[in-house]
Amino acid sequence: MEDQGRTNLTEAVRSVQLLKIDGYCAATAMDYSEFIKSSWNVDGHEFETIGRLWVVHVLSGRLVDPSGNRDPSVERSASRAFESREKCSSSEVFLLKTEDVASSGYLVNDSLTLQCTITVLKELPGVVIPAVSEAVALPLPSSGLQRDLGELLQGQTGADITFVLESGERFPAHKAILAARSPVFMAEFFGHMNERSSECVRIEDMEAAAFKAMLHFIYTNSAPEVDEEYRAAATMAQHLLVAADRYGLDRLKLICEGKLADGIVIDTAAATLVLAEQHNCSLLKAKCVDFISRSRETLDAVLATDGYKHLVESCPLVLTELLKAAHGRGN
Repeated sequence: MEDQGRTNLTEAVRSVQLLKIDGYCAATAMDYSEFIKSSWNVDGHEFETIGRLWVVHVLSGRLVDPSGNRDPSVERSASRAFESREKCSSSEVFLLKTEDVASSGYLVNDSLTLQCTITVLKELPGVVIPAVSEAVALPLPSSGLQRDLGELLQGQTGADITFVLESGERFPAHKAILAARSPVFMAEFFGHMNERSSECVRIEDMEAAAFKAMLHFIYTNSAPEVDEEYRAAATMAQHLLVAADRYGLDRLKLICEGKLADGIVIDTAAATLVLAEQHNCSLLKAKCVDFISRSRETLDAVLATDGYKHLVESCPLVLTELLKAAHGRGN
């Protein structure tokens, strides 16, 4: 945003004086060369007003009625520039002609009052206008949204739903946050399903650790790191992929699919292939087929695992694809 500064170039000093002329009738007999004089000091400058009844030499002035029965006359003004030490004499400001004074209403008890205003406008010395500089972009702190939501989940403040797993573990959470992240939770809590008015929901066929990890992802958008040996980590990734697919968490599903695809070994290859087929993970399925069929030795090793038996029972069509791939490589 552009910085709009302000620099003062001048300084104004204003002084207002009421000049009362008593004895109007006697004053009208004054000769043209005779004057009524008045002077005062404004900010170190000596000003002098001189005039007859029909002209007053001031910078600005108007006639006023001290009784307040009549509004002041229209203010007339004139200006002149002076050097700092030059004697200041005003330009002429015609307020009222002599023949019009008596009928003007400003003559009260043979007295006439003038309101005179002098304004001294001085140029400030040595004013330097700073150059307009571009606003300095201050570094913004990193967003704390993930941390704040993670603490909200952990602290359970304002939780309005509790999930109870088969193991008996309970996980309080917030319907609005869950619904914003998962289309399944949106349908459950804000659709026409029974869970809409529920304060407690039972979760079946899911490991407590996987459900907890899924909640962590929903609130923080990050998958938790598993600081365990590889087999346990792979098992967690499998369970978490199932949970992600169940609740429509596509990003978490892809993260788990990628981790499993990068860690296929003989012991897990067949079971991972079954998982890929059942949950429509095309990338993971292709990786598994490629790994198993890459050599005769690898195929024989996979055929000897318990996972292969599960593959035969649950996904016979995949077995056919696997054997075709192996035959295509000449094994």
